Amino acid sequence: MYSSLFDAVFADSFFSPMRTVYAVSDSQPEEIKRNQREEELENIEASRKKLEESYQARVKVLDESEQELQEEIKALAPAKKDMVTA
Repeated sequence: MYSSLFDAVFADSFFSPMRTVYAVSDSQPEEIKRNQREEELENIEASRKKLEESYQARVKVLDESEQELQEEIKALAPAKKDMVTA
């Protein structure tokens, strides 16, 4: 497969002579970490807002259903009394 032992050794990416090394300052990892935390905080705030909106929408639906049922009960109550006395 390889033409020589030398080619076989340097064909592996671990031994490749074309490796790239990046140097970063001490402040860069801290800045990256801070940016990640700010992004996480924004996601939490957005999730909280969405959850509160969903909660309020559900409460509204339940309140409307409750009102409708109470009105139906009130409308049916006199009919029951009339049937019992008849």
